[in-house]
Amino acid sequence: MDYQYLTLTTDSRGVSSLVMNRPQLANAFDEMMIAELIDALESLARDPACRVLLLKANGKHFSAGADLNWMRKQAAMDFDDNLKDAAELARLMATLDQFPKPSLALVQGAAFGGALGLVCCCDIAIATPKASFCLSEVKLGLIPAVISPYVRRAMGERQARRYMLTAERFDAEAAKTLQLVHQVADDLKAAAAPLIESLLGNSPQALNWCKQLISDIRHGLIDEQTLALTGEAIARIRVSAEGQEGLNAFFEKRPPNWQGTSNNPANNSSYNPGNSSNPPQRRD
Repeated sequence: MDYQYLTLTTDSRGVSSLVMNRPQLANAFDEMMIAELIDALESLARDPACRVLLLKANGKHFSAGADLNWMRKQAAMDFDDNLKDAAELARLMATLDQFPKPSLALVQGAAFGGALGLVCCCDIAIATPKASFCLSEVKLGLIPAVISPYVRRAMGERQARRYMLTAERFDAEAAKTLQLVHQVADDLKAAAAPLIESLLGNSPQALNWCKQLISDIRHGLIDEQTLALTGEAIARIRVSAEGQEGLNAFFEKRPPNWQGTSNNPANNSSYNPGNSSNPPQRRD
């Protein structure tokens, strides 16, 4: 897909920058941007050259949320068309939340409504001190339905009750206290750099499996299925090609083969993600 509202690049290390690029409209999203974001995320998920995802935005704001013209279209739609429209936004959130590689949101300016959902779906979020956040839907007679599972998971139910109901704005320090962002920094690129280096030094397969594990244990259940799943997961990854490589590299005091000269497994002939089986998953 040729993107109208996004730019997408992947550097030699495997860091992919997915940038929302409608600065003249505060990167507000409509059905076109949603479709482009889904396409880009699905493409990057399949691309072995991508090891880390940066979700960013050009201009003053990360995203003001829904585009006003898109909202006008929604107001004129019947129920069935609104259901289809909402399903695509839900698909975007799920696609980002389930992205198989580490994801970082770098937030400046406003992150309102659905944009706050995108932040919550990323593994790590960093915001500038002047960033501002708002779950503004109830002001418009709406509810933050599609993003609510991710926002509630990030800030907890007690805080979600307040901010979903009041629609009040809050700043970056409050967002950090609420666990919506991990760090507040003036220079987003500099703040992200050590995190990116840490992620690139880790096993790509282990990162993927770790994300699946976190999803599987999100309900906090410690039952027989959890015990069986976690035991199987560690056993399977120990005997996998990449697990064996990591252990052998540690004992032989050498870098593992995913830390090639460019830190890009796509350029490393000994790294083959096709050798790895999928992680075990909880089935509820």
